[in-house]
Amino acid sequence: MSEITARLTIEMPEPSGYGASELKDFINKNTLRGFLITLGLTIILLLIYVFAVQSSSGAKAAPKMAPLAKVRLDDLAPQTNEAMEAPPPVQQIVNTGPAARAGNPIPVPDAQITAEMKDFATIDVMSRASSAGGDGLDLGGFAANIDLGERVVVQTRVEEPAPDAFIPVEKEPGVDLAKLQKIIKYPELARRAGVEGKVIIRVLVDEKGKARRQLIEFSDNELLNQAAMDAVNDYGTFTPAIQNAQPIMCWVSIPIQFKLR
Repeated sequence: MSEITARLTIEMPEPSGYGASELKDFINKNTLRGFLITLGLTIILLLIYVFAVQSSSGAKAAPKMAPLAKVRLDDLAPQTNEAMEAPPPVQQIVNTGPAARAGNPIPVPDAQITAEMKDFATIDVMSRASSAGGDGLDLGGFAANIDLGERVVVQTRVEEPAPDAFIPVEKEPGVDLAKLQKIIKYPELARRAGVEGKVIIRVLVDEKGKARRQLIEFSDNELLNQAAMDAVNDYGTFTPAIQNAQPIMCWVSIPIQFKLR
């Protein structure tokens, strides 16, 4: 037994001298080396990328130029008659309107229809047609015989007040009663019948002093009414009513006396 034990004696290797401290140094050195190699490759790739971008942008910025051909003026070929021929005149197109005429159709006998009469404009071209009709070439404009520079005065119609309407005014319409009495023409029938009396006429005086309407408000005798209305018509211009310092249309009652001398 002791012999076998002696034969199985294990030989231990000698210590290699490579421990944890050496392994740590080895890792640090290789880590630093790997970092430097990676950094160098990254810088090289960035430089390649920048160079490629600048090359492509420079290629785009420089447009393709047409080939230049230098020609001396003293080497120009003489012009031929064909080259010196005048260009054709420019055809001027005038934007005209429809040939049809604007207006309301009026029926006429066939015998009165002439070849020069133009058709009436339809609704879609009515606003561009003239009363006489255009020249037959409609390019979407107004008829050539429409005077676009003519000034159109649009008058606004003032609504007439009712005879019994209350209108606050600073000054009522004025009338010279003495002048009105002088222009009265006494009715002959009333004169023969010895009719006398008073007629009150309600007169609508507009802002220009014109009597626009009138009605009998009171009358002692109908034989006197027409003479009173004729006197108002022959009076002329009244003084218009004033409202807010402006003349306005207003009603006024005017008494007229009929008395035989």
